[in-house]
Amino acid sequence: MSTRSKSVPGSLGGGSGSAAGGSAVPLAVLLRREVVSERTAAERPDLQHGFFNQAKKGEDFFLLKPDCERLPGVPSSSFSAFGIFDGHNGSGAAIYTKENLLNNILSAVPADLNREDWLAALPRAMVAAFVKTDKDFQTKARSSGTTVTFVIIDGLIVTVASVGDSRCVLEAEGSIYHLSSDHRFDASKEEVDRVTEAGGDVGRLNVVGGAEIGPLRCWPGGLCLSRSIGDQDVGEFIVPVPLVKQVKLSTAGGRLIIASDGVWDALTAEQALNCSRGLPPEAAAEHVVKEAVHSKGLRDDTTCIVVDLGHEKGNPAMPAHKKQPGMGVFKNMFRKKTSSDSSCHSDREYMDPDVVEEIFEDECAFLSRRLDSEYPVRNMFKLFICAICQVELKPNQGISVHEDSSQPGNLRRWDGPFLCQSCQEKKEAMEGKRRSRDSSSRNSGSSE
Repeated sequence: MSTRSKSVPGSLGGGSGSAAGGSAVPLAVLLRREVVSERTAAERPDLQHGFFNQAKKGEDFFLLKPDCERLPGVPSSSFSAFGIFDGHNGSGAAIYTKENLLNNILSAVPADLNREDWLAALPRAMVAAFVKTDKDFQTKARSSGTTVTFVIIDGLIVTVASVGDSRCVLEAEGSIYHLSSDHRFDASKEEVDRVTEAGGDVGRLNVVGGAEIGPLRCWPGGLCLSRSIGDQDVGEFIVPVPLVKQVKLSTAGGRLIIASDGVWDALTAEQALNCSRGLPPEAAAEHVVKEAVHSKGLRDDTTCIVVDLGHEKGNPAMPAHKKQPGMGVFKNMFRKKTSSDSSCHSDREYMDPDVVEEIFEDECAFLSRRLDSEYPVRNMFKLFICAICQVELKPNQGISVHEDSSQPGNLRRWDGPFLCQSCQEKKEAMEGKRRSRDSSSRNSGSSE
């Protein structure tokens, strides 16, 4: 978990400095206010977006909300939200997630936070909201599931939460950055080990003669994804805990492509960005989808959202990138912030990065880690509120997320955050401590 240094504009000079008190406002305060005003304006770049879809099964859904407000009627609290929901085994989970996830995220963020604190609290809130959405959908008694790639943009800060194999890629400063991760068993031995240890059976489909074919899948159900929302027929060890990445762009901006696997099974990130270069977002999204369908045929729902940040209207062309794309570039360029950053000179808080800057990244599947927070984020959340469903708890009702924790260190079972009883049961099921489903043969059909 990362934390950020804080500064309080206008707090220099010892406090009162108001006109009513008759004292002059120090020059340093006036200069700082001017810098803050300019910085705020610079961090509200022009945002343009476009969308295109070709349907095969009708199970891809999307969210386009460029004009949201955390605080209704307060323009300075504005942000944008975009999402791709690629359903399987029906559209129920995708539709439910599209309709409820954003509200669950906002409900999980403490009220009345300033912008800096809202952005710092957002990664934990997104984890809680994904789990709550999955838990609430279980009451619908449906077996469908969905991938989710959900993007919140506040000024130059981009926060992405994802489960499944829809993806979000960013081109900025001449490089390509992957802001999501494929939660396919074939892509991660760690996920195979986690699901197996929790009681799942991971393997390929058996055919006549004992041969195994196709991708690795989890049985029962035959799902090839290790994380999703829904999929009650597979098992609770298919968790809804997302990878969350939060980055800050420079004022040069960048282009985001958010798309379902109908695009990524046909095109690499570099191919998708290359074929859309020079086009405005709407035309770019259409061209990406048509290029994917032309390459592989319309085998699956194929959906693409393109978002441009910081581009002047009438000049949507992206510069040709020169650096090598891929996770290596992303990892090497980024660094985690620590609480020691707060000792740095406050002027650094007002400097724009000359490269894409990582603020936060975590993919751990365990809630005891993802819902816990370092200072000062920890103090933003009320202690006696369930960290997932946000119901109020009496002091003796809450169950610590560290209950039965085997993590090393100074964690104690009576430390918060706390969960209500039903959310604790959900957590235990996700960790394989509540076995509620029987195994079935790999000779059955598959979910995706």
